[in-house]
Amino acid sequence: MHNPDFNYGEFATIRSQAGLNSYKISVKEWVCKTNAIGLMAKAGRYGGTYAHKDIAFEFGMWISAEFKIYLIKEFQRLKEQEQIQIGWDIKRNIAKINYRIHTDAIKENLIPDELSSKQKNIIYASEADVLNMTLFGMTAKMKS
Repeated sequence: MHNPDFNYGEFATIRSQAGLNSYKISVKEWVCKTNAIGLMAKAGRYGGTYAHKDIAFEFGMWISAEFKIYLIKEFQRLKEQEQIQIGWDIKRNIAKINYRIHTDAIKENLIPDELSSKQKNIIYASEADVLNMTLFGMTAKMKS
């Protein structure tokens, strides 16, 4: 996907032999024959086989069904959490953008001029609670 020099011809040859019990290939051979990137084998004292995380995840899922299920479940959990966060952010941003429009509408259309200042504040606060319940599912008092 990210390697324009990948040797697909050699890959096809390897793939055709991969199911045979007599066929084996090392990481070094794989890299050399296919011009693969993201995977390497080092010999010596600090040697080992190293892979890009995407390759390591794929290998882990291939070798262990339990690991594969764990990874899928974790991905789903993170996506659900992300959707909850995005949903909350959208509601918050809509409320922020429309706050002035809402408050002006309350002042102009719902609060009679003949009321005292204290009465106006009570009506204003209760209308604000209605907006908060609509947008957030809770009043400002419940939130704090």
